[in-house]
Amino acid sequence: MSGFAAIIPAYNEAATIRDIVQRTLQQLPQVIVVDDGSIDGTGQLLAGLPVTLLRNERNAGKAASLVRAIDLALEQDAEAIITLDGDGQHLPEDIPRLLAAYEGDRDAIVVGSRLHDRANIPGDRYFANRFANFWIAWAAGQPIEDSQSGFRVYSAAILKSALPRCRFAASFVFESEILIEAGRRDVRIIAVPIAAVYEARGRRSHFRPVLDIALIVRMVAWKLLSRGLFLAGLVKSLRRPRSRAPVRQRHLHEG
Repeated sequence: MSGFAAIIPAYNEAATIRDIVQRTLQQLPQVIVVDDGSIDGTGQLLAGLPVTLLRNERNAGKAASLVRAIDLALEQDAEAIITLDGDGQHLPEDIPRLLAAYEGDRDAIVVGSRLHDRANIPGDRYFANRFANFWIAWAAGQPIEDSQSGFRVYSAAILKSALPRCRFAASFVFESEILIEAGRRDVRIIAVPIAAVYEARGRRSHFRPVLDIALIVRMVAWKLLSRGLFLAGLVKSLRRPRSRAPVRQRHLHEG
C-alpha cells in the first residue's frame, strides 16, 4: 500500500526480528527498522531484505528510535505510519485490520488493544497497564483501551501536530504523551482488539512495570496540573471506548 510506512524499533531482537520484518513486508512495501544500539547482531540479520535500516550508535531508547524513523517517513511524504514492536508481541498480519480502521476514520489514532485478552497477559503487566489507562485517558479526555500498546496507526497530520508538544523524556513515556497531546487536539483514539502475544523465543520485555508506569504517571500529573486537573476530561474518559473490529484468532506464526 503506497503512502504507508511501517516502523519497527529494535533493541536486541535477534531471536525474532527477521521473521517479523519479513512478515511486515508481506503487508507493506515500505518498512523502516531502527537498530537501537543492539549488541546481538539484530541489524545484521536483516541483510538482503528490502528495508530501510537506521542504526543508533548507542542504545537511545524506544522514543528516540521512533521519532528518528517518524522524521524520515514524514520527510518521504508518508501519508500514515504504522508502528509495531520487533519482539513478536504484535502480529504483522493484523496490519490490514488496523489500516481498515484508519481508512474508516483518518482523523483518528488507531491502537491495537490487548487488554481484553487478560488470560494471556502477565499479571503485573495487566494491572500496570490498567492503572496507566486510567490516568492517560483522563488527561486525553477520552476512553483509551490500551494506552501501552505500541501497535498503532498515526496519520502524518496528527504526528506533525502532536510531536512538537512531546518531550521524549523517557522511552515508554513518549507513547503515552502523544495520546494525551492528540487528545488535547480533539483527535479520536480508537481501538482494534488484537491477541496478547508473548513469544517464548522473544527476549525479556524492556518495559519495567513499576518504574515505567511511575514515569508515565509523573508526566500525566504534570499534564493534568497544567489544566487545573481537567475534571471534564475525567468524565469523558469514563465513557465507553471506541472499538472498530472483533479480535482475530491467534496466527500460526505465534509461539
